[in-house]
Amino acid sequence: MMQHPAGERESGIQSVRRAVALLRALAGDAPALGVSELARRAGLHKSTASRLLATLEREGLVEREPGSDRYRLGFEIARLAGQVTHFGDLRLAARPALLALAEAARETVHLAVRDGDEVINIEQVAGPHLVREANWVGRRTPLHCVANGKALLAFAPPAVLERVLAGPLPAFTPRTVTSPAALRRELALVRERGYAAALGEVEEGLHAVAAPVLGRDELAVAAVSVSGPSYRVTPARLPELGALAREAAGRIAARLGL
Repeated sequence: MMQHPAGERESGIQSVRRAVALLRALAGDAPALGVSELARRAGLHKSTASRLLATLEREGLVEREPGSDRYRLGFEIARLAGQVTHFGDLRLAARPALLALAEAARETVHLAVRDGDEVINIEQVAGPHLVREANWVGRRTPLHCVANGKALLAFAPPAVLERVLAGPLPAFTPRTVTSPAALRRELALVRERGYAAALGEVEEGLHAVAAPVLGRDELAVAAVSVSGPSYRVTPARLPELGALAREAAGRIAARLGL
């Protein structure tokens, strides 16, 4: 096997890390970004970002938005994501319940799992409205600021809960819960009523409720959420949507034999 000098290996690793930082920046809230903004978000010099983006573009991992110099994620990302199979059984089992939930709630529905101290969305069913959310499949968020994260955290092993409460709880909007004591009280309420809510905590104007898919040990294996703009998913609708999410989560658990 060919041996590479240590400096060369480290340089290659650094380039990979920088390229990953650019891809993660493109997976954020904006549909497309210019080189300067991408460099800022990834913490890179503009020339370095430009060089890496050119390579990622040649590989199909990013593409330029038609008529502009802004970049967005490329189709190769979607193709690679489609090859991920370890969540396949869960998605397949959940699909009928997700479709029924989206029809009943008339809003976008997600299926999410916990990966460490983050939430990753693994399935999405869009609601019927013209104004819809962007595709969140594959996106990661901290547990404390989204409804599906709170549902997962409320029914997580105690060690996970204590680790999250002990760590920083960053604010994404003025409504993000950043107090460990307040979050602990909210999670107790989630366990009591069976669903979680997040009102504009990760993104202004985005409201959601979520219910856990519980295993036989009463720990969450996934979470089902209903989300939409605040003018449709109003506080008055939360109990109704929470009940629908709980019902869907129960059906998924039954299909999984939990």
